[in-house]
Amino acid sequence: MSVTEDDDEGSGKLWQMLVGTALILAIAVVVLSFFGNLHPFGDSLAVFRAYIVGLVLVLAIAASMLGLQVAAFWSILFAMCAGAPVLLAQVWPGPSGQVVLYQKNLRFDNYDLAGLEADMRASGAVAVTLQEVSQPNLALLTALQDRLPHQHVCPGTGVGGPAVLTSLTPIPGARICAEGLAAMRVMWRGTQEEMPVWIVSVHLHWPWPFPQAHQVDHLAPILAGLEGPVLMAGDFNMVRWGASVKRMAAAAGTRPAGPSPGTFVGFSTLPSLPIDHAFATSGGRITLRPALGSDHMGLLTYLEP
Repeated sequence: MSVTEDDDEGSGKLWQMLVGTALILAIAVVVLSFFGNLHPFGDSLAVFRAYIVGLVLVLAIAASMLGLQVAAFWSILFAMCAGAPVLLAQVWPGPSGQVVLYQKNLRFDNYDLAGLEADMRASGAVAVTLQEVSQPNLALLTALQDRLPHQHVCPGTGVGGPAVLTSLTPIPGARICAEGLAAMRVMWRGTQEEMPVWIVSVHLHWPWPFPQAHQVDHLAPILAGLEGPVLMAGDFNMVRWGASVKRMAAAAGTRPAGPSPGTFVGFSTLPSLPIDHAFATSGGRITLRPALGSDHMGLLTYLEP
């Protein structure tokens, strides 16, 4: 064997080691992203699960080309199993419901309130859930007073608080404010009977190392205490498959509306993140609305109590 052949063999083994190590690390990160219920760091990884699964597929192809066919096969199988639920959540439509609800993180310094008002009016929504309702953004609520006269605004941080607006008749005394949550109980007449329904607006903190998990610890018991059907929407700052969002949905006794498209467009150099969601007792369907002065797309949802 010549010196050149020895060099080629040594170089090949080095590449095998590098790609194999990178593949193991990428798979480990994906696995850790499923354990947000044990530590909130897992949810931080879950936000990027789709991208890391894509990296596993790329590395698996490279491993196959380097002669690591067995490792490549099992890695591709793992990536398919881990990525399929993410893909389905982002493309699979839910069943259309009867209650039209418009969800929007306004952004505290929204510059297109007039455009947003026009879009909300045209949507035909009987309920609106808002986040980052700041002092300047109160002008939108005033403008919608004729269409959505029943308005429940809760205090928030420096960027503003959550709010629920509706044309449905509110039940006296049935309003809740908590950190990142506004809830109002209303009467809704369906196809068969009239029933009380909770409408909930949610705004969670960013995940670990920010205090999203502690906030969910506080909000989950509140949601669990709501009686009857619940319609919940908001900026969860977490993907739908994250443990914190699953915990919120389970506490409220709700199912996700679908699909779960990218909504946060604040990172101009990165793909949009699917962190705004809607839930209902019987699920529902989501269509995207324009950003209209915000760093979040709007959600027009058709929910079923």
